[in-house]
Amino acid sequence: VLSSLPLQVMLYFNVYYFPVWCLAEGIMLHLKYHLLAWHYQFLLVTAFLILSLAEGSRLYLGYLGNLQEK
Repeated sequence: VLSSLPLQVMLYFNVYYFPVWCLAEGIMLHLKYHLLAWHYQFLLVTAFLILSLAEGSRLYLGYLGNLQEK
């Protein structure tokens, strides 16, 4: 099984950019949370959690599968 070099590069940099993105989104969520209606608050927190979990698991599985060439 061969690994993909463009995917390796994307995963390598994305591992470092994901915490920055997560921190920036968390700060923006904190800043605008009290200005929104309750249903938008719920949707915003839910979307943030789902995207964070999905991206974290994608990076983990991509690292295991491609960067370690398994």
